[in-house]
Amino acid sequence: MNLKLKMARMERNITQQQLAQKVGASRQTIGLIEKGEFNPSLNLCIAIAKTLEKTLDDLFWEDD
Repeated sequence: MNLKLKMARMERNITQQQLAQKVGASRQTIGLIEKGEFNPSLNLCIAIAKTLEKTLDDLFWEDD
């Protein structure tokens, strides 16, 4: 589960649908990423990070 992504999205008051539209993905894809059931491409990760004004590490680095 990617709680970091979900929290960053919620901090900016952006719905899954709004984030999906901004990064050119489907709402279902964003939901699956947040659930940890889909590994997005690097390009999609970068687009999400830029949209949420976070680094890739902030959103996708797994802590031990």
